[in-house]
Amino acid sequence: MRDRVISWLEKNVSQHRLQHILGVEQTCIDLARCHQLNQEKAAQAGLMHDLAKFFPPKKLLKIAEEAKITIDEVCLRSPHLLHADVSAVVAQQEFDIKDPKILKAIANHTLGTPGMSKLSCLVFIADALEPNRGDNAELNAMRATARENLYKCVRQTSDYSLKYLVSQQKIIHPRTILTRNWALAKAKKN
Repeated sequence: MRDRVISWLEKNVSQHRLQHILGVEQTCIDLARCHQLNQEKAAQAGLMHDLAKFFPPKKLLKIAEEAKITIDEVCLRSPHLLHADVSAVVAQQEFDIKDPKILKAIANHTLGTPGMSKLSCLVFIADALEPNRGDNAELNAMRATARENLYKCVRQTSDYSLKYLVSQQKIIHPRTILTRNWALAKAKKN
């Protein structure tokens, strides 16, 4: 199956994006090992998280509508935000992925959602922290946290994304803030 997915990706994403995806896959495996989670499921979710990354806006909207994915005002203005949810649809339709935890982990990798499973947290984190994302003190500190506390790292990853979005004057989806606040509360409890 992995070879089939990679072959599909080679036709549908850039070489640079494929390197990112492979980095996410490996980071998912490493973090799953650290947190005693199923490495095979983590690898599958990581490998398929960006299947729809290069779909044009009209295609993202069409697939989301057909799959009855909620398209709010923010996603309507910025359809690229739907690529995570649509990637889960593609994983199901193209590769017959049925495991709801894998599909949810794919769907939640960009915006997150309150109440995410540990597998979803792991893919959310891996997408931001895989080695191709850079090498600086902040990322390295977050990578260390990811090995110790998933929820604290989800909060840090959300903060990192929010800082970037604000600095670039980009639209912020409310789910990003809800995810951050949920992870903050969850990390305090643990």
